[in-house]
Amino acid sequence: MCARRGRPTVCERQEQPGFTMMGSFAEFLALPRADRNLSAIPPKVSFVEAAALGCRFTTAYRAVVQQGGLGIKSEEEARGTTVAVFGCGGLRLSCVMIAKAFGAGRIVAVDVSDDALAKAREVGATDVVNAKRANVRQQVMDLTDGAGSDVTVDAAGFKATCEDAVHCARRGGRMVQVGLPVGGPDPIVPMAAVAGKELEIVGSHGCAAEDIPAILSLVEDGRLDPKKLIGREVTLEEGARALMDMDRGSPIGMVMVTKFTEMPASRY
Repeated sequence: MCARRGRPTVCERQEQPGFTMMGSFAEFLALPRADRNLSAIPPKVSFVEAAALGCRFTTAYRAVVQQGGLGIKSEEEARGTTVAVFGCGGLRLSCVMIAKAFGAGRIVAVDVSDDALAKAREVGATDVVNAKRANVRQQVMDLTDGAGSDVTVDAAGFKATCEDAVHCARRGGRMVQVGLPVGGPDPIVPMAAVAGKELEIVGSHGCAAEDIPAILSLVEDGRLDPKKLIGREVTLEEGARALMDMDRGSPIGMVMVTKFTEMPASRY
């Protein structure tokens, strides 16, 4: 069904290494339909840069460029476009970087962490809003001269981020839901405002394999630098510990496994 409609990101028979099948940390992987799902890494793109793209940058690309509509705008239109990104973590920072790569004139990052907001400024945000200390909706409206943002992206999936993203969209604007809710209260979406302001609420899920070459080209051309989100490089054993540590919090930067040893440190 999804193949006939050209919508692989919503395929009812998706297979993803590390999600629906074994993989991700294996040395070798047998990939179904490799003719469709594999992309060659350009000579100017390193293994580390390519690895850093998934899944945060690939997911951000679909959310901002395709579902958010930034990819169909001319350079002049993009310069006049405001993109507001709500939420915390690597996906939000990737959305900021993708928006910058496609020439968005104003990029507003909203978060509750000063460290995350500082990183957002470093990688391309023109404005930041700390949701703990400011009225988010009023602040975004003030930054956009009362109009609201052309594109808003909920990159976290929380009740507050979803609601703020809808309320901060301009008349005729588009809200993209890419953050996946993981529990908690459901958001209250003001459908009267959606109708009255003719808002578009669009879902975004993953990224199609056929779009990977375009994202690799952004890296090759220097428009996108995924290395900016690499926090540290570790061994495979240290990487396993880093995964366990995520129960206590998520680092701002990626932890990249780049160092391997022939013999494990453990006798097991």
